[in-house]
Amino acid sequence: MSLTDDRDPHRRGDGVSGTAADDGATGQAAPAPPLVDEADPEAALAGRLGQIRHEIDGLDSDLLHLLNRRASLSLEVGRIKADDAGIVFKPFREREVLENLMAANGGPLPNEHLRSIWREILSSSRSLQRPQKVAYLGPEGTFSYFAGVEFLGKSVEYMPQKDLDGVFRTVHDRQCELGVVPLENSLHGTVGQSLDLFLTHEVFIQSELFCRISHCLLTTETSLADVTTVYSHPQPLAQCGGWLRQALPGARIIPADSTASAARRVVGEKGAAAIGHRSLASLLGLNILARGIEDQPDNWTRFVVIGPAPAGQPGTDKTSMLFSVPDRPGALAEVLNLLAREGINMKKLESRPLRGEKWKYVFFVDVECDLGNEDYGRVVHELRRLCHTLRILGSYPAGPQLDMNGG
Repeated sequence: MSLTDDRDPHRRGDGVSGTAADDGATGQAAPAPPLVDEADPEAALAGRLGQIRHEIDGLDSDLLHLLNRRASLSLEVGRIKADDAGIVFKPFREREVLENLMAANGGPLPNEHLRSIWREILSSSRSLQRPQKVAYLGPEGTFSYFAGVEFLGKSVEYMPQKDLDGVFRTVHDRQCELGVVPLENSLHGTVGQSLDLFLTHEVFIQSELFCRISHCLLTTETSLADVTTVYSHPQPLAQCGGWLRQALPGARIIPADSTASAARRVVGEKGAAAIGHRSLASLLGLNILARGIEDQPDNWTRFVVIGPAPAGQPGTDKTSMLFSVPDRPGALAEVLNLLAREGINMKKLESRPLRGEKWKYVFFVDVECDLGNEDYGRVVHELRRLCHTLRILGSYPAGPQLDMNGG
């Protein structure tokens, strides 16, 4: 949406008008700043600063007007789709919008700033069409929570769940339209519980995102020497194991359900500290005694956004699926050879025990193609013939890489 398109007929043409409170449609311009004596450098600078601020006020007014026009269109979309039970979140469309904007961006606004601004615009647009509830592993302040806010924006209602099963269950039961779950970490591999829950709940991947994870030591204490106990989720404890052994060799290390619950626990416990996201410090009034304490700085977690139905969007980049094969020699090789013959690149292959059946396994696979596209109909048919069971978990756009620790 360009600021030069579809201008309101009452908008001032010189762009130096209006006030921050003006909605851009009244045409009531604030008086221009008085001219200054250019012979006085200080007065000239002050006068120019006043002109710039006045122009910014006018642009803010124009932006407000255009944003409200965009909101009106979002409301109209919501009315048109009032009887559509489909998911409002359209990740491929949102990625397309962001990519087009960044390609057209001539600066000086950095693309990362542009992405942050439009994340909230798109979040607001979705909520205007239909209020959204998003489930995540709670309480507020977990990395899943911050990943959801970073990707889906703040104009949704985040619903904390006590465990990952609760996230999957509330999405499956349509108590929440979306859920955010961790799937794998670049250092410690797959979150096995998430894969297992795909076997027990019929939900579908809508999108993915990759978040850089950096850990902080949070406490009410003011010195490392006073820390005797450290709480956190098992994964952050493992990711910071080397630092803990070196910096706090005598501290007790106690696993917790989540980083956020660990941080809440230390609020009232003398000598206790937690490992978690830096924002938990301001959220809970804790001190940050150490930052970036993960053993490997290149620490990324892949999250997926799940929904109760397939996304059904064209032009997706990846497909995830679960399958099992007959118990005979070469059964898995036949599936892999089929993918190779069709030129389909496999990004991930992992086996998980099939619950209730000893020594039987199910395979989780990511491939770089849209198996939901009719062009791959023959391939899917052949996969079903070769597999004992096959379930397509979703086709979706490749996710962005987001740094949750900046700012």
